[in-house]
Amino acid sequence: MKFPVVITVVLASLALTVDARVYFKEQFLDGDGWKSRWVESKHKSNYGQWKLSAGKFYGDAEADKGIQTSQDAHFYALSARFEPFSNEGKPLVIQFTVKHEQKIDCGGGYVKLFPDVLDQSDMHGDSQYYIMFGPDICGYSTKKVHVIINYKGENHLIKKDIKCKDDELTHLYTLIVNPDQTYEVKIDNEKVESGSFEDDWDMLPLKKIKDPEAKKPSDWDDRAKIDDPSDTKPEDWDKPETIPDPDAKKPDDWDEDMDGEWEPPMIANPEYKGEWKPKQIDNPDYKGTWVIILHYSPLGSVKSGTIFDNFLITDDVKEAEEFGKETWGKTMGPEKKMKNDQEDMERKLREEEEKEKNKEDTEGDDEDDKEDGEEEEGEDDEEPDDDAGIEEDNNAKPKDEL
Repeated sequence: MKFPVVITVVLASLALTVDARVYFKEQFLDGDGWKSRWVESKHKSNYGQWKLSAGKFYGDAEADKGIQTSQDAHFYALSARFEPFSNEGKPLVIQFTVKHEQKIDCGGGYVKLFPDVLDQSDMHGDSQYYIMFGPDICGYSTKKVHVIINYKGENHLIKKDIKCKDDELTHLYTLIVNPDQTYEVKIDNEKVESGSFEDDWDMLPLKKIKDPEAKKPSDWDDRAKIDDPSDTKPEDWDKPETIPDPDAKKPDDWDEDMDGEWEPPMIANPEYKGEWKPKQIDNPDYKGTWVIILHYSPLGSVKSGTIFDNFLITDDVKEAEEFGKETWGKTMGPEKKMKNDQEDMERKLREEEEKEKNKEDTEGDDEDDKEDGEEEEGEDDEEPDDDAGIEEDNNAKPKDEL
């Protein structure tokens, strides 16, 4: 059973440069301050509770604190709001870290981006969203990264199978949506998949939407290259693709009456130049690829799993990469070392317990052997008593007869 968690993130916009903007950043660095920025849904009365925690192992006790689901077999619904924005002409980058330290066997660790009309107090699993992104694990068959796009009210799942991380460590997930309708998925700051919306989703390509306000202008020329009108085909261009082999000779035993007229075999013509095409030159009227830009209103995030942290929504790919290096990149090594140290300690304790158990079992076997030996000795000592008993019985016979 999956326990999806809904989260919508909000923070004031932060200007990085004149053009680059961070729309949301959340690292949970102010203790319980996150509770004033996040709203729990009241759609159900039994939603699970969140807590702030760095988990059982971490790279930095404070920096690695994130919000953690704290109750088994519960749904979760938590959200925060930020100002609406448009990504027209810019990339849209969605990034966060997730750690399933409990070695999850079935659950999602994804985020959802919602429109600004979302009622946070009534948010639930069927609330409409724009994008759903992140890892989903269920048994051995499902270990993938979801990238779902909502188009015309319908959710469309990416056709590619993107494998997610399924260990217990923290991992960084990044989705980049470009204004030319291409995308890129990164895990731990490394590209794992990329492509276009038109090729990788079964939906009407966004650049072909029949929108009266988004029609391609009649004078729009999207040909980057065109034929050179001044280029002409050379007179000696047309040569046959194959020619008779000039070195071939008719066999001496060739009988035209029996074998027919002899013809030399054909070989590739070294002078053949292929189909002639005029040279390509830059199109002076080229205006670029015409597309309809995706617009996103306020965004949200939905997730389920263990610990979620380091949320970032921006239009700057480089900023997202650097933010990932400054957060996950700095703590991933120490976190792994702490986890390995804990596992080594647990292994040693198990070995000691196993040795102690074996020792107790061995001592118990020795005690049983000792008791068995004492019983045998007792049986030997009792043999004279049996004889004595017999004698007593014999002596008693006269009394019995009286």
